[in-house]
Amino acid sequence: MRTYEDLLVDGMKICQESGAYKFTSDSVLLSRFARAKKNDVVADLCAGSGIVGLHFYALNRPVVKRLVLFEMQKTLCGLARESVRINALENVVSVREGRVQDIGAEFAGAFSLVLCNPPYYPKARAKGENFALECCKYELSVCMEEIVSAAAKCLKSGGRFCVAYPSERLAELMSALKKYRLEPKRLAVVSGGKKAYLALAEAVKDGRAGLKIEIGEN
Repeated sequence: MRTYEDLLVDGMKICQESGAYKFTSDSVLLSRFARAKKNDVVADLCAGSGIVGLHFYALNRPVVKRLVLFEMQKTLCGLARESVRINALENVVSVREGRVQDIGAEFAGAFSLVLCNPPYYPKARAKGENFALECCKYELSVCMEEIVSAAAKCLKSGGRFCVAYPSERLAELMSALKKYRLEPKRLAVVSGGKKAYLALAEAVKDGRAGLKIEIGEN
C-alpha cells in the first residue's frame, strides 16, 4: 500500500510503499547539512524513493535549477517518479534507473552538487533475507569507493559532494575522497548519546586543503 508523507516544507510530499525500503532520519540530516548555491544542478546517488534530493529541493527551491535522482531498484524508481508527479516537478526533477557504476558519459562533469546517503555496512554483515531491503543498507550492489568514484565523475571542478556515512567508517571515507580528488571541506558528527554514530561530510572536487569541523544535529 502506498502512503504520502508530508515533508513539512513548502507543502511537498513523498511517496512511500509498505514492503519497500523507507527513508530514515539520516536522509533528512544530510539534506539539511548540504548547502545550496544559486543555479545548482544536483544529483542524488542511491536515491531510493528520492528523500534526500526531494527534501533538499524543498528546502532550497529558489536556487536549485535541476535535480536528477539515480536509483537502481525499479520499485523505488517508481515511488520517486510518483513523488515527482504529485509535486508537479516534472520540469525540474528526473529519475534515472540503473547502477551508480553505470552512470553514462553524458553526466560527466554535469553537476555542481552530488548528494548521497549510501548503503552503510560491508556486504559480510548482510543476513541474506531480503535483497531489495538489504541492498539499501549493505554494500551488496555498490561499495563506498564506487560511489565516491561516480560522484567525482559527475561533478564539475569545484563541485561539492555531500555524503552521510557511519562514523566508524569515517577513515575509509576520507581516504576514498582524497583518492578521487575530492577534498574534504566540512565535517559534522551526529551523536545518539555518548558517542557519534553518523558522519556528514562535504568535499570539493579539486578543492584546496582545509577542513572545518561542525557540530551536527542530534
